Amino acid sequence: MSNAMMVIYPYREQYTWVFDDERAGLIQEPFVQGVPEMINLIVADIPNADRGFRLLFSANPFPGYQAEMLWFKAEYGGNWYRWETQNMEGWLCPALFKYFAEAPPKFYCKAEKLQ
Repeated sequence: MSNAMMVIYPYREQYTWVFDDERAGLIQEPFVQGVPEMINLIVADIPNADRGFRLLFSANPFPGYQAEMLWFKAEYGGNWYRWETQNMEGWLCPALFKYFAEAPPKFYCKAEKLQ
């Protein structure tokens, strides 16, 4: 994809954060390995986030971003990122490459409630 800003709509399914993106061929794509804990923190102030929320993300900083994720290693076709201000780490599976041609050294994200 060539957009500078991207958006997905995660929700909980069977106690797991997942998202659908038909354009990218992803249905109930799960977040795993530390990322669910990051999501729990980033949506803490969003009522009923488990029913769905909007997640904006970009390789470039943008006004109001909540988290800066720093790449630190590749593993099993995916990539590990660190949210330094929260001392958290999470692995993003190869679905990352549906949005970025290569793993960005940093990416920024923000969660918003659905209207």
